[in-house]
Amino acid sequence: MKMSPVQDVRQWFPSDDGNEQDRMQLMKLMEQLMTGFDLLKDPERVNLKGSKDRSGDFYGQLNESSVIPPQGKAMEDVTRGLIELMHAHPYHTKYFMTNILPMASIPGIMGMLAAMLVNGNNLWDVYGPAGAEAEVRVVSMMSKLVGYDHTRSGGYTTWGGQGAIFTGLRLAIVKFAPDASRTGVPNNLYAFCSDSAHYSLYKSMEATGLGSDRLVKIRTRSDSSMDTADLKWKLEQVIRSGGVPIYIVATTGTTDAMGIDDISEIMNIAVQAAAANGLNRPHIHADSALGGFFAFFNDYDFALNPLALDMETLGALHAIAGKMKHIHLADTMCFDFQKLGQTPYLTSLLLVKEAESLRLLDLNPDETPYVGYRGYGQYHTGYTLECSRMASSISIYSALLAFGIEGYQQLLAQFVSVNLAFRRQLMKEVPEMVIANPDNPGITTLLRIYENRISRFQEELAGECPLDELLRNNRLNERLFELLGERRDEMFFGDTKKHLLVLSQEGVEVPLYASKLFVISPYTQLEHVPAIVGYLKERVDEIYEQYHSPYQSGRSVEVV
Repeated sequence: MKMSPVQDVRQWFPSDDGNEQDRMQLMKLMEQLMTGFDLLKDPERVNLKGSKDRSGDFYGQLNESSVIPPQGKAMEDVTRGLIELMHAHPYHTKYFMTNILPMASIPGIMGMLAAMLVNGNNLWDVYGPAGAEAEVRVVSMMSKLVGYDHTRSGGYTTWGGQGAIFTGLRLAIVKFAPDASRTGVPNNLYAFCSDSAHYSLYKSMEATGLGSDRLVKIRTRSDSSMDTADLKWKLEQVIRSGGVPIYIVATTGTTDAMGIDDISEIMNIAVQAAAANGLNRPHIHADSALGGFFAFFNDYDFALNPLALDMETLGALHAIAGKMKHIHLADTMCFDFQKLGQTPYLTSLLLVKEAESLRLLDLNPDETPYVGYRGYGQYHTGYTLECSRMASSISIYSALLAFGIEGYQQLLAQFVSVNLAFRRQLMKEVPEMVIANPDNPGITTLLRIYENRISRFQEELAGECPLDELLRNNRLNERLFELLGERRDEMFFGDTKKHLLVLSQEGVEVPLYASKLFVISPYTQLEHVPAIVGYLKERVDEIYEQYHSPYQSGRSVEVV
């Protein structure tokens, strides 16, 4: 058997002395990757160039054919393989308008590159001092922005809004049951959120052992905000039955409709219910992963209007800021910088109003024998669920420095302005397509169509539609999802199967299906709105040509 020559393993690593030759080699590979990436771009489409047929047994074939090569490939060949991975990948052109998938900004990318170059573990400043420093800085910056006392607050970067919600629940449990980490979670603890809240709380209830049966869903109003009267009634109901309310998640910017819960009212209700029954107040977490970024307008002078925003955009932002002003009342909150912060995945920040409360989750020093709690090192995050933490705080820090408050204000204002222009144009050109979240002036618009091109939205909200009609209209909208999805290389829209829960005439609760325009790309400008609306009009006309209402045909033909 032919033996391979012994290689110098240092070839696979950056230099240890900063020599120019090795740096130029690394820069050459980066240039190859960036050039190949740029050649795939097409500003008139959503997907990068290249072909990937993922139908059939695509992933099964990958599973069968993928093997580790006996000898490693040259890095130029590896880079070509990386470029091939990008073929047909969605990219954030002006027609990318789905959910909350951001374009990674240059400052975000540079911060992530810096984090990768030092490759420290953010668990402990001895292992990751750059990440620890950045984390302390961004926690302080964002605490001051939202109105926390930065001398008392704390926080850390975690794995998405899910990680923040999970830590909030862990804090809520230990506040009510200090021995739960050792003896188990009591079975009479309850959590609450609106029926428009993100599904991540379900997973947290499961993971902590509370179980989703002890998650109480609160009705939402037509603007997707929590119905606080229903919250009050359900808190009292749980307490009367022997339960203990420990956790309330207030959504400050729902994923679908940009609904914002009233934290001030939620806090008042929680305080009153606890006091009346001799209980501790439930821990309140603001799920601000998306909407929290509008806190950049907390101190904006709406009268002076220094950015010279148009009056419609100014009014919309003022309305949002008015709803967000009480966010500082929450015990914990989160910011998904990989959403409106425009940093790469995964860069989420948890803020804790009272940093000292994190000590309730900390491990005993005897349980962490090889990290932290030494005579050296001052920053040890043993209270995090992760034992290894990426220094994503560096990417957040880079973005905050580069954008500044004004930069984020400009970006968010552009998103809101485009969304408002889209709504105006849509109502003019496609009147049969109903805006299903008209009371939410943020960056997303939910869209719903009906049989016979006649809106039944108000009747749906009022509980006046028969169940079979609601289901038929949902299936009609689902077909629109499929049509838009099949052609998402042209324009990439989102959708949801759970916008508002309404009652049918028969009293059955039904979620409304809706397509979604989500303004998230900085390249989507006002001048692109007519083309976007025109494209939607064509797709809607296709749907109505293919499927006819049973009321039109006189036959009981179900829309499928």
